[in-house]
Amino acid sequence: MGSGSSAPPPQPPKESFARRYKFLWPLLLTANLAVGAYFFMRTKGKDTSITEEEGTDVTTTSVSATTATTAPVAEKPLPSPPITEAAKLHEPIPVNQQRELFKWILEEKRKVKPKDPEEKKHIDEEKAILKQFIRAKSVPSI
Repeated sequence: MGSGSSAPPPQPPKESFARRYKFLWPLLLTANLAVGAYFFMRTKGKDTSITEEEGTDVTTTSVSATTATTAPVAEKPLPSPPITEAAKLHEPIPVNQQRELFKWILEEKRKVKPKDPEEKKHIDEEKAILKQFIRAKSVPSI
C-alpha cells in the first residue's frame, strides 16, 4: 500500500462558526425582535382587558401574588392621594347631536365586514338598536 500516495485529511475550516454563518445573524436578531414584540403586545393587551372587565387593579393583584409566595409580611395599605377635585358634570348633549352621533355610528357599523355569521348577527342587532334610537321620539341620554 502506498506510503506517500495517501492524501492528508482535510483541514477544518479556520473561520469561527459565527463568521461562517454571518448572513444568519441579522435574520436571527430580526426574528427574535419580532417574536419579543408580539409577546409584549399580546400580554399588554390582556392586562388592559382584564382591568377593564373585572375592574381590579393589576398592580394590587400582582403584589398580593408575590407576597403569597414569599415569607408572610404584614401588608401596609398604600396611602391614597387626597381627592382635591370633585367629579365634573358635563352639560347634556342635545338631542339632535345625539341623533347625528347615532347615525354616524350606524354608518360605521354598515362599513364593518363581519368575519363569521355570529359576528354578523351581533352587528345586525346593534344596527337594529341604533335604528330604534334614531326613529324614537325621545332619545336616551348619553
